[in-house]
Formats: sequence, C-alpha cells, structure tokens
Amino acid sequence: MICPFCDHPQSKVIDSRESKNGLCVRRRRECLSCSRRFTTYEKIEEILYMVVKKDGRRQPFDSQKLLRGLLKACEKRPVSLAKLEEIVEEIESKLQDRSDKELNASKIGQLVMRRLKTLDKVAYVRFASVYREFKDVDEFKKELESLLKEK
Repeated sequence: MICPFCDHPQSKVIDSRESKNGLCVRRRRECLSCSRRFTTYEKIEEILYMVVKKDGRRQPFDSQKLLRGLLKACEKRPVSLAKLEEIVEEIESKLQDRSDKELNASKIGQLVMRRLKTLDKVAYVRFASVYREFKDVDEFKKELESLLKEK
C-alpha cells in the first residue's frame, strides 16, 4: 500500500477490523519510511448498483457521496462518524439484498431520513430540506411542526 504522505510503497498493518455486516475491512497502517499512520478500507467488489434520479438519469451508487451528504447534515452536531458509516453500510446492505440492481433516489432518501430522524432531529431537518427541496418557509415550518407533534 502506497503511503499517502511520502509515497513509499510499503507499510505494515497495525490493526484490522471487519465492519458490522462484514462488507468491509478497515485496516490501520503505518508507513515503513515516514512512520505516519493512515487508514485503508477493503471492500468486496460487488455488482454495480444504479440510482435512478428524479429526472430519470441513472448513475452508479456512490457510498462516499451518501456519506458526504450525511456529514453535511450532521455538521456541528453530536453525531459520530461511526454512526454515519453505519447508516451507509445499512443502505448498501439493503441494495445488495434486492434482486433488481436499480433503486430510486427517493427510496434511498427515505431510508436516510428514517435513520436520521431517530438519530438527530436537527440533522434530519437539514437533510430533509435539501432532499425534499422545500420551496418556501411554510413547507419548512410544516415539517418542523410534524416533528414536534411526534414528541
């Protein structure tokens, strides 16, 4: 494994951990040249899953894109990266359990919102405001009111 800091081609594995669902192995490595540490992830190469966007376009499912969206929604919130990675892994698992290899973006959005709603209400509202494309303050207010009613 090439070191991302000094480009040395050799490193040693310090720690290996399997993800909860067994889809990924996280390895903590140390460069044999500069001694800096970095993390790598090994994933089984799976069949490509396609996401059908609202406008009908299709694009490959990108777990990192999903994670970036979750990180944005949870910015400055007390939500651990591990929890967000767990959500991404859960959604990937659901994709792999499906017989068809296409999934609507709206279904992914609903799965994410369901998890965020239980995890952090502020992150949920942030994600929902982008996902549902609230047109005005009234739509935003209605969503907040429905959250308050659930309490």
